[in-house]
Amino acid sequence: MKHGIFAGGCFWCTEAVFNRLKGVNNVKSGYTGGFIKNPPYREVCQGRTGHTEGISFDYDETLISYVDLLGVFFSTHDPTTLNRQANDVGTQYRSAIFYTDNEQYEIAKEYIQSLDEAKIFPDPIVTELKPLDVFYDAENDHDNYYDLNRDQPYCTYLIDPKIKKLTTHFKTLLK
Repeated sequence: MKHGIFAGGCFWCTEAVFNRLKGVNNVKSGYTGGFIKNPPYREVCQGRTGHTEGISFDYDETLISYVDLLGVFFSTHDPTTLNRQANDVGTQYRSAIFYTDNEQYEIAKEYIQSLDEAKIFPDPIVTELKPLDVFYDAENDHDNYYDLNRDQPYCTYLIDPKIKKLTTHFKTLLK
């Protein structure tokens, strides 16, 4: 098993997407990239800790590649908006990849370059590519938020379209 950390805006969105991928396990919402230890949700949401909302996960390379994970990641959020995803605004919603080894760094760097060169997005990608320092698990009430709260307006407005895109364009990667 390998380990990955992605931040693509609200962690509820990213967790809902990655929970549905085969070979991906132990998806956990949390905080990374900030400057205080054990940040609480309230302070992260207020942009006071420097952390971004992200997910930590394990993946089995025999079932899903890091390139496939990057494909899903870049297809299910906007990597061209700095510190913003839809109505969520602030550094806590920035797009970032926190790599755990040099291989992940090289693969992600090349992947981002290929997307920019191919002009896949109308604007340049602003996704941060940084080494993982520490990842703090979010409070338990954030676990499986989408699956437990699908009727909430936030879920239907922001997460449902991501799940639809996932099930339409990445069928072979689904559990």
